[in-house]
Amino acid sequence: MYLHDYLNKFMRVWNAQEGQAVACFLSLQNNHVNNPNLYKENPEGAVSRQLPTPLDEIVSAHLRAIYQLMRSDPPNYEEAFKHQTSVVQAVVKLLQHMKEENWILPIMYVVSIDLRLLATKCEQLSKSSKAGEILEKAAESLMSCFRVCAGDTRSSDEDTKRLGMLNLVNQLLKVYFRINKLHLCKPLIRAIDSSNFRESFSLAQRITYKYFAGRKAMYDSDFKNAEEYLSFAFNQCPRRFTKNKRLILIYLTPVKMLLGYMPRKVVLERYNVLQFHDLAAAVREGNVKRFDEAIRRHEMFFINAGIYLIVEKMKILTYRNLFRKVHMILGTHQIDINAFQTALQVSGVEDVSLDETHCIVANLIYEGRIKGYISYQHNKLVISKQNAFPTVVAA
Repeated sequence: MYLHDYLNKFMRVWNAQEGQAVACFLSLQNNHVNNPNLYKENPEGAVSRQLPTPLDEIVSAHLRAIYQLMRSDPPNYEEAFKHQTSVVQAVVKLLQHMKEENWILPIMYVVSIDLRLLATKCEQLSKSSKAGEILEKAAESLMSCFRVCAGDTRSSDEDTKRLGMLNLVNQLLKVYFRINKLHLCKPLIRAIDSSNFRESFSLAQRITYKYFAGRKAMYDSDFKNAEEYLSFAFNQCPRRFTKNKRLILIYLTPVKMLLGYMPRKVVLERYNVLQFHDLAAAVREGNVKRFDEAIRRHEMFFINAGIYLIVEKMKILTYRNLFRKVHMILGTHQIDINAFQTALQVSGVEDVSLDETHCIVANLIYEGRIKGYISYQHNKLVISKQNAFPTVVAA
């Protein structure tokens, strides 16, 4: 296929308003990028003779990006990224120009994804740019698309570009998580959660969104919302996508544990996340030593997943279950703090002081894991006679 044929076919699907087909002609993942006849360093003249503005800008920049990827040895990803940025900027003009139509949204999706992927590749290879700098530039371009879509309030529900918001939000969430700028996720999540179209987005896009929104809520210690988001993502993700379900479960499991739901071994085995099994067993037993050993044994797994600090928060549940055993053995509602200190020492915390034991008990009361108060005068924990240790439910 020569350039002339490529441009003719492009215009044919454009005039037919076939958004998906047009998107294929602009995708860096499509087979046409392997065609040497399209490798043009300066294609503007030939393109502008056959395509109107801003289509000529979009296609010319796309062909320039292909040239930098396919003719350079090695591929010049930074130059390709610059040209892909031009593609996205020209698509923004197109979105603004076509005010009452949204059949072009697939074009926006494709060029946006390619921009993010190129930026990621540049980050991996670049030795001159600061970490995250190129991805931030990509995010700025993606935000330009998002603003156009979010601001389309006059079109009908069928033709509104607001239906393209979630795809862009997912791209932006992936960027912000990668460059560790999670504070920028909050307005995007608020925009989607308050959107009248949140049920109209595709299930695949909603699953992706819930996964990232759940992780953000988890890092904010908003475990109730995190559980809701991540449970949706896990339950709605088709079973055949085992890797995706495993990825979701890595974050859903600690969230559910912190809410008191212990995972079943059969589920952990099915998705190869048995790192949580020893942890859950230690929490159930109130075995602090076993908990610490499980953390150490699987430390790199938890660190690489970005959940090490979240997992450490489960220690408070281990203390809760240990102290509940002390209460059951003594059978009294006024328990000497020294009894808790002894229990901790027996459980492997050998060098714990009385002051540290007071601190652990106080934290348990503050977090609602124990109902009661400390009588410092008598060095006792006075617990409620009703539901002193709020139930931790096993799932």
